[in-house]
Parts: sequence; C-alpha cells; structure tokens
Amino acid sequence: MRGIFSLTMAPLLRPGALAAALLALAVVGVAQGQQVGLLRVPNRSPPTKANMDRVVLPVDNAGGFAGSWNILSENAGVSAMHLVVMRHGKAVMFDTTTTGPSLMQLPAGNCRVDPRSDPPGGMDCSAHAVEFDYNTGAVRPLKILTDTWCSSGAFDVDGMLVQTGGYFEGVKVVRRLNPQGNADWIEFPNTLAEGRWYATQQVLPDGRFIVVGGRRSFSYEFVPAAGQLNTQFTPLPLLQQTTDDVENNLYPFVHLLPEGTIFLFANDRSIIFDPQNGQVLRELPKLNGGARNYPASGMSALLPLDLRRGERLSAEVIVCGGAPKEAFKLGEANKFPHALRDCGRINPSKPGARWAIDFMPVGRVMGDMLILPTGDLLLLNGAAQGCSGWVFAREPVLTPLLYSPRKRRGARFRALPASNIPRMYHSSSAVLPDATVLVAGGNTNSAYNFSGVDFPTEVRVERYTPPYLAPELVASRPEIDLASVPANGVKYGDKLTLRFTSRGPAVVEADMKVTMYAPPFTTHGFSQNQRLLVLQVTAFKPEGNKYKVTAQAPSKPTLAPPGYYLVFVLVKGVPSKAAWVKIHP
Repeated sequence: MRGIFSLTMAPLLRPGALAAALLALAVVGVAQGQQVGLLRVPNRSPPTKANMDRVVLPVDNAGGFAGSWNILSENAGVSAMHLVVMRHGKAVMFDTTTTGPSLMQLPAGNCRVDPRSDPPGGMDCSAHAVEFDYNTGAVRPLKILTDTWCSSGAFDVDGMLVQTGGYFEGVKVVRRLNPQGNADWIEFPNTLAEGRWYATQQVLPDGRFIVVGGRRSFSYEFVPAAGQLNTQFTPLPLLQQTTDDVENNLYPFVHLLPEGTIFLFANDRSIIFDPQNGQVLRELPKLNGGARNYPASGMSALLPLDLRRGERLSAEVIVCGGAPKEAFKLGEANKFPHALRDCGRINPSKPGARWAIDFMPVGRVMGDMLILPTGDLLLLNGAAQGCSGWVFAREPVLTPLLYSPRKRRGARFRALPASNIPRMYHSSSAVLPDATVLVAGGNTNSAYNFSGVDFPTEVRVERYTPPYLAPELVASRPEIDLASVPANGVKYGDKLTLRFTSRGPAVVEADMKVTMYAPPFTTHGFSQNQRLLVLQVTAFKPEGNKYKVTAQAPSKPTLAPPGYYLVFVLVKGVPSKAAWVKIHP
C-alpha cells in the first residue's frame, strides 16, 4: 500500500525489518547520557535528490528581525503525528501503533499486548506516546493500549486531554490524560457510537465535546462522560455529499462561532449548523479551486476575536492551501500536482457572505496554521506538490510565512527564515507558553525508517522564535507576576487583574494588549479548538516598578468555552510569557 488509504480498509502493517534493527539497538543499549528507554537514532542516508528539492523563499527582512530556529532535541523517541501542550509545562506527542517499533521503549515489565500480533499474544514494548519537556528536552514514555492513528482531541474544563477515535481497535475509544503528576493514559473502549478515524473534535460552550465525521462516518456525536457509552449518532448529510472518489473531506474544519453555532467546512463546501438541535442554518458559497481537507490537507483557523470592539462580533474564518481534487489519484501514479496557493476568508454569519481570496507566495499542502499571541498567524511545514499519504508529496516548503490579517490584501504575507528539516506528512506544531513555537514530527513512511527513503522519519524537535522576540526586545519584554494570577481563575464577565514588570521604557496604556489563547490539539495540518481572544483593557495603573492591568473577561462561553487559556500581556507588540488562567461559570 503506497498511500495512507485506498477505497477499502487499509491492510495491516508489519515492518519486521525495522523491528529487528531497533531490537539490535536495544541490545547494544542507549547512548551515553540518554534516558533509560530512549534508543539511538539510526544513521540517516545521505539526502536524495527528491529530499534536496526544497522550497526556500528569500527572507523578508524589511521589518527587522525575522525569527530564528534551534534544535530542542535530536530524539524525542516518537514522531509527533499528534501534538498538544498541557498546562503542567510539558507537551505530549504521539504516533500510531501501526508503524511498529518507535525509538522509545516502555519500562521493563510494562509492555502492551499487541491485538494484531500473529500468532496472537505478542507484546509491543515500544512507547507510541511521550511526555516532552520543552525546556529541557527530557522525555517520559506513555503507554497507549489502542491505536491512535489519525485521531482527534480537545481539553476539558480542568485541562484534561480527552482524545477520541483512531484505527482498528482504537476507532471507538475515548482516552483521557491528566496533566498532573506522572499520570498515564486511561482508555475507555467502545465508547463512541460510530468509528472515528480522521474525525474532528470541538469543545462546546457547555463544556461537552462534539466529534464530527471520520472515515465512512457521515455523522456527529457527543462524547459521553468517562465510563459511559454512546448509543446514537446524528447523520450529517454534508459529509456524504462532499465525499468524492478519494474522500477529500476527512478531518473537516470545525470552528465554534461567537453565536454558539458551528462552522463546518468539508472538501470545498461549508455550512453553519446548530449543534444543540442539528439544524443546518445556512449553506455558504463554495470555495472553488480544489479540495481543502484530508488528503488534500489545507489549513484553517478562526481569526482572532477582538473583544475591544464589543461582543457582537462578525467572526472570520480563513482557509488556505490544499490540493487539486485528483491529487491522491495522481500520487498513486507517482505524479505530484502543485499545491493550491489561494487563501479564502469569509464572515460566515454575515448575510450574503462571500469568500475573499488572497494568495500565498507558494502553494502549500499539509501545512500547519497557528495563531500567535499577537493575533498574526504562522504558516509552516508542508509541501508544494502532492497531497497527504505515504510518499505522495514532493518539494517540502521550508519557509514559514507570517500572515497579518489586519493588513491590506496583497500585503499580508511575510517570508521568515527557513528550517533545515523537511516536515510534510504527519508533522505538527504548537504555540508554547513562552510565545515561541514547538515544531516536530514528519513521517511519509509506513514505519520508522531512517535510510533508503527520500524523507526519513523525523524524531527531531525544533523551536522557532518569531519576529516579536527579537534579541533587542527580549530584555524589555513584559513579565507577568504569577503571584497576581487568580488561583481560582476568572468567571465569565468578571475582571481579570494582573501585575507585570517591564525593564524597558515606561509603559502607558496605549502600549498594552492582553490576549488569551486556547491551546489546540494539532494533527494532520489542523489545530482543533485553536482560538485567540483580544480582551478589552478596562484599567491600567503604574505601581512603582510594576504595572497593574485589568481586562474584561469574556461574558459568555460561546466566546470562550470553559477551560484553561494561555493569557499573554503584550507591550508594543512584544508578548510576555503566558500565565495559565481558567475561565469558568
């Protein structure tokens, strides 16, 4: 099987040669200074011609410092198909059990039973998930029992990761991971009413989760409480209507609008529907030009919600990149069409809404789109040709783009410094509390493979430092006094008061901005539940060498579902390190 799926269920993968190689490494032992269980990275082959055929754009230095890259870890143990940042100061990265052995071993005596072993009863002693300390590079293995391949997730009101679906024995599973202590996954088999493979999970204003779509699942359902089972799902005709001969509507783009309704985009069509009663309220115009969802794999985000303008917002959605609808079929014939360059923006709740089109400097498929603390967007990873699927893409795009939504059309993109690491299929990224960006993953192969392929499996982890953290600005960046952060969080409609210091010139209220960011679940180019709000500053007061700022918390959960957010204080566009703040009724 050359692609990630065919029109029949994908066959099982048994990468025996790699298993033998990694077992040999385990017998030799880990490299000096590495943690117990972390295997050495096998030697990589010299870059092939395809690997060196990369897209690097000239850096736009007109605005000054354009950012920088550094390697956080040469080996995280797993390739980060899925990535989340937890509120206890760690990231969680995980892959799929179908790729065979990873580079991280489970503790002795803690292997899992492999439900697909032949003969039955075989054990899998590889970790397929790790907790990654993005400050030190340390990793801790986590034990997943069921396959999380192409699954979905979100955080609950207490910061618990609630994670749904996957493949084979994992397709109806709900998993939970507590951010506290040395917790591990807790799994609840057969919880979901329909299998959810390539589905999207969205948190709702009441704190519940809706799971939308999945392979051959033209429906949605709500995630039940831990230990309970779903008995029903609700058909969603758009998902069946937008399924073409290679699907192109998996991992649908789902955004919670300020009215409490859902914006749903699949393939090239979108609707607004009410998750409380399932009623489709509006169908929006098509976004022409190609397909935008897996395997065409474009990017999408809800643009920042600026509450300084009041709470009657006309929210905008952006969809960028993707691939021609036939890209997967062409990939099966070893052909790689150019990715799409266009970016569409729409106000879905506005009467007569239409897509406004802009163009990226280069086409991109399988990229990530992150909202930065400033309200600008970062587009990174991906390829300029092909689509999602094993070996189905070429020309990795190494240049990130900064997208400034408030600038005029045609002047919104800025080319930033390139990474040296191609990250295409199964790569991921996340905004960190220190306002830098974690970048990881990348595996176009059906197993962990470091030689004899165009794009070896990536276990390296990078940090990208955006332009707002220029060396000359870092010394005076604001610093939140964590003792001033309300321990019990903030209620809807209340005031959020923080104290901060700034070692630069005196700060005045006009210099100030306060933003709150919902950390997403990122996989396959879509950051599920990503959300940034710009809060209204209601009071500002210098206090000696400190400053006190008061911001108005969102008044209702349709604007910001309950849970933990990263709150940033910005002075003249330079963000502080964030404080975790819980918003709740």
